[in-house]
Amino acid sequence: MPSRADAADDSLDRVVRTLRGDGLVAFPTETVWGLGARAESEPAVARLRAWKGRDAHKPISVLVSGLESLERLGVAVGPGLGELIRAFWPGPVTVVVPCRHRFAPAVARGDGAVGVRCSSHPVARELVAAAEAQDLGPITATSFNRSGGPPARSLAEARRLAEGGGGDFSDGERVLVLETAWAEALQQAPSTVVDVTGAEPRVLRWGAVSAQQLEPVLLKF
Repeated sequence: MPSRADAADDSLDRVVRTLRGDGLVAFPTETVWGLGARAESEPAVARLRAWKGRDAHKPISVLVSGLESLERLGVAVGPGLGELIRAFWPGPVTVVVPCRHRFAPAVARGDGAVGVRCSSHPVARELVAAAEAQDLGPITATSFNRSGGPPARSLAEARRLAEGGGGDFSDGERVLVLETAWAEALQQAPSTVVDVTGAEPRVLRWGAVSAQQLEPVLLKF
């Protein structure tokens, strides 16, 4: 009989295969459940937008495994950004950075900047590491919900949404839910979003990381 670890490995393997085939996967994070697709793949991102009913002009943040993978995307990590990353990654802080990497259309902002996050959830981190090891590039970090609807906050909600949340494609494909022993979102507040593309950093959204925690670090830019 397969062990729990074997089942977890099999689930992760199936998710990676789905990503490689430009499919969509749902996975838990430290906030809510995320909806993942290969951020470099135009068909995959088009599927994600169609599933969510998402505005084509709204950027999509991506997940990376850490500082080194961020640098591989062509992001110049200066002292201020480096300090921010060391203080809060992995964790619920999304940084919007200038990026030379080529993503699928409309993942990056109009000026080429992209929102990047390094999740602290063990399942999300394992998924990102597996995708990077398979040279699949970054995966998207958008919440798992239809646009305007609440995001999935539990495995049960993720299963229901995957099974009947308006997500059938013409070929009958559905969102694949990553199920492991840790398959629950930790339900922290949404990530705090910091834009570092300008002369001074700007907080676009306050979330799990408070002003009291963040502002001393931002003064170092």
